[in-house]
Amino acid sequence: MSLSSTPIATRTGLLWQPDVTIASKPASDLIYIPGLWRNPRPVVQQNRETLEWIREQYQNGAIISAVGTGVCFLAEAGLLDGKAATTHWHYFDQFQKDYAAVQLKRQYFITQAGNLYCAASVNSLADLTVHFIQRFFGKTIASHVERHFSHEIRQAYETRGFFDAQENRHPDEDITQIQIWLQDNYQRDILFPQVASRFSMSVRTLNRRFKNALGQTPLDYLQEIRINIAKDLLKTSNLSISEIADKVGYQDTGYFTALFKKKLATTPNAYRDTVRAKLFST
Repeated sequence: MSLSSTPIATRTGLLWQPDVTIASKPASDLIYIPGLWRNPRPVVQQNRETLEWIREQYQNGAIISAVGTGVCFLAEAGLLDGKAATTHWHYFDQFQKDYAAVQLKRQYFITQAGNLYCAASVNSLADLTVHFIQRFFGKTIASHVERHFSHEIRQAYETRGFFDAQENRHPDEDITQIQIWLQDNYQRDILFPQVASRFSMSVRTLNRRFKNALGQTPLDYLQEIRINIAKDLLKTSNLSISEIADKVGYQDTGYFTALFKKKLATTPNAYRDTVRAKLFST
């Protein structure tokens, strides 16, 4: 869908042919608003027709989900005034300055305010998508999607969002930003001195604040992310152990195997055999 029926050229050179135009005012059940590259405010403010369409869809009962800086469309439309929202950590300060009426929840990866959903990152949006699939198509199909198509999904939507129950949350916004960054970059070769520098703190301060907020070190947190993703891949894919190790950020398969055994008291191969036996017996 677009403002016109003219094909849209992306930055990569691909052409997208819109099926319908905003002027036709098609009714929608679920709308995804993607993030924007660089400063989102100019683009958002230049698209008043899009903002009006978003307002109309919301008033007609559509569920609207925005990720990262795409949340600015909801805020600019006035739909988030007095409501909870989150966005990409890099734009926290600017977002709060531009949209002071919005209740920015920096420590949450997902927020819900009625039919308005905000996701801080693409990984959070993946968790949210499984929630929508379950809502529209049932738990069985949602579980199938989670097992076979979305290995990056690691936590249920209910554990990541802004809701009444707030156990296991913490108020350290800097550490929340680092959590999001680690979740989005777990497959990279991560050095914590560089992580600390990226977020303007020393390694000692990073370790101290991380442990105060989460009860574990940054390294433990990163290893937990990687091992959980590896577990999903062992369960649902035919990738070799070395391929899985590489996908979760370990070039040394021996180190990955030793770490996996240390965390779970079993080897990757043994874990795969066990979970697949249970899967096929149900």
